[in-house]
Amino acid sequence: MSNPDVIVVGGGIGGLGAAFSLTRQGLSVRLLESAPAFGEVGAGIQLAPNCTRILDDYGLLDEAKGLGVVPDSMVMRDAIDGEELTRLDLRDLEQRYGYPYMVIHRSDLHGLLLRACERADVELVNDARVTSYANTESGARVTLVSGEVHEAGMVIAADGLHSVARKLLVDDEPVSSAYVAYRGTVPAEESRVQDVDLSEVALYVGPQCHFVHYGLRGGKLLNQVAVFESPKALAGREDWGTPDELDAAFAGTCDFVQEGLPFMWRDKWWRMFDRDPVMTWVDGRIALLGDSAHPPLQYIAQGAIMAIEDGWVLGEHVGRNRAEDGTVDWDTALAAYEAVRPEHCRRVLTTSRAWGELWHVDGVEREQRNALLRARDTYDYSFTDWLYGPTALTPDQEPEMFTPIPLASVALEGPATGQAAATAAA
Repeated sequence: MSNPDVIVVGGGIGGLGAAFSLTRQGLSVRLLESAPAFGEVGAGIQLAPNCTRILDDYGLLDEAKGLGVVPDSMVMRDAIDGEELTRLDLRDLEQRYGYPYMVIHRSDLHGLLLRACERADVELVNDARVTSYANTESGARVTLVSGEVHEAGMVIAADGLHSVARKLLVDDEPVSSAYVAYRGTVPAEESRVQDVDLSEVALYVGPQCHFVHYGLRGGKLLNQVAVFESPKALAGREDWGTPDELDAAFAGTCDFVQEGLPFMWRDKWWRMFDRDPVMTWVDGRIALLGDSAHPPLQYIAQGAIMAIEDGWVLGEHVGRNRAEDGTVDWDTALAAYEAVRPEHCRRVLTTSRAWGELWHVDGVEREQRNALLRARDTYDYSFTDWLYGPTALTPDQEPEMFTPIPLASVALEGPATGQAAATAAA
């Protein structure tokens, strides 16, 4: 096989998004996926305007909307008494940011990006587990478990939470939050769904637990997520997150939440890990992307979105640094990417941790939280402007309020020009 311009390691949402983004810049891309077939595990995923903006730029938003649901509101309730605490008007939010908030099945989003890569002639290779990365004189290479070597002008490591490439940059390990998630989808014909407003994304916050539900696939499915802190994990046990802990964690919650628990998948669960933020993502011609660089906890629903943003921003910088003969000034493009993304993603990681703490308080702190949330105006966007709106800023500058602008107008200058760096969303 001839060497491509870029190798992407990892066929998840981030890897596929990056591969598609780079083919749009005229580059040849080979994507290496360790599994024997492409697929995505899980259920629902939320896509805020900072993601649907990019899907629109890719020409994929209409297809995504046809596969998902565009809800009317997001509502936060107390998990103990079911009382509404605050809400977002998602239709008004769409007007503010110019793009919708939507929910979609993870496998549908993954399939959408996979088909886009197939149409763009990305070279898709399965059964290709990468065991090592190295820089070369002309780019970078990866070695597979089989001993096979692949080389390119650049390698993107979208290899997830347990990234092999990350070890080139930092010697750290994933951080356990001691929280675990159970998921489940319920067909619309079930009586459980008849009691649910599928036009809303609902979140019930409780002591050391929370419960989420929203519609999927045009309202044909109800997606449910139950998350709780595991006493076994806190005690240092290996067998943590088991179904008996699920039931115990939600024993004091309102009837509506408890009635949803029998519909959770009880044969598999997801332990919640993140990593401490790092500000260096690039080693020579090897760059981290997605969870390999910044795996977050789920509390502001930005994990997959950040990976899609990474790919879009990298593609834009590559396009700006690609000569007429097709050669790319990789050093400049990667320096700009690294100047733009880490600070924003650091803020997402730390904010996600803080929101998780706020959701799960008890006692007096719960009463204080509820009072603050009830006092919030529905149309107060001070907590979302930095995240959902396209704003030009230097990496150490806080964004200001803005007028919604199209994606094409977002500044993307890197350090080589001395001008402001920006991301698609912050």
